[in-house]
Amino acid sequence: QVPLVESGGASVQAGGSLRLSCAASGYAYNAYCMGWFRQATGKEREGVAAIDRDGTTTYADSAKGRFTISQDNAKNILYLQMSSLKPEDTAMYYCASKSTYCGGDNWALSGPTYDYWGQGTQVTVSS
Repeated sequence: QVPLVESGGASVQAGGSLRLSCAASGYAYNAYCMGWFRQATGKEREGVAAIDRDGTTTYADSAKGRFTISQDNAKNILYLQMSSLKPEDTAMYYCASKSTYCGGDNWALSGPTYDYWGQGTQVTVSS
C-alpha cells in the first residue's frame, strides 16, 4: 500500500489556481508533520509548505500569500491550494510526512528530515 498519493496537478495559465491533494494511508498519516515539496527540471528539490498536526504552518517565501496548506484529519488528506500561479511554479510537486514535529523555520522545509514520500504530481504554468 502506497503511503502517500498525490493528485490535482495540471497545466494552467499564469494567474490561475490549482488545489493539490495528497491521500495518506497507514503510518504515513499518523505522522506529526506533513509537507509539500517541488522539484523543477534541472533544479534541486525545495520545500514549499508544511503543517504540524496541531495546525501550525510554515511556508517558503515563494509560497507566502499565494499558497495555503491544510489537512482534513477525518479523510486523511493533505491539501495545497495554490493561487496566482506563475511560470516559475512549474514543477513536480511531492507530499511527504515525518514522525516528528515540523520543526519551524529551520526544519519544516528540509526534505531529508521526512520519512515518507509520494510519487508526485506535475504542475505546469504557462505564461
